Amino acid sequence: MVFSKLNFTVKKIILSSEIEELSPEELDHVEQTLLSRAQSVAKMAYSPYSDFQVGAAVLLENGEVFQSSNQENVSFPAGSCAERLVLGYAGANYPNSAPVMLAIVAKRAADENWADVSPCGICRQTINEAEKRFGKSVTVLILTATGNILRVRGISPLLPLKFNDFFTNS
Repeated sequence: MVFSKLNFTVKKIILSSEIEELSPEELDHVEQTLLSRAQSVAKMAYSPYSDFQVGAAVLLENGEVFQSSNQENVSFPAGSCAERLVLGYAGANYPNSAPVMLAIVAKRAADENWADVSPCGICRQTINEAEKRFGKSVTVLILTATGNILRVRGISPLLPLKFNDFFTNS
């Protein structure tokens, strides 16, 4: 079979994201508290298979703060990410209060220093669903290995082509 060259123009779409990088001193009291709560709960992660401890803390618009850690299961992928656990708990128990900020941290169990981490794809879509549900952006704070914090205002910079961008009216 012989293919001839086709003349067509490929349209390129360029996506860009704005993410702030802050030192710990540049965070306000609420942001510092959320990161501290995420760090504390990460130590309670059940991660015997990966030894990767993840903590997440969420602030709801009613002022409530909850935290959770990842919980692994030998029957992979039956474990749950910290982000999905805390957002699920908040949604089930406070269905009328939107999450406004989510802090995420991670480290290897044997390490003293925190590691670079970013929400997995399922967690990104879960954050997106919370935004869609309440019609409000969720600010995401991510602690980096350098000790700086990435502040992401809304999930779009981390998930520019969300599932619902193509399949729903929102």
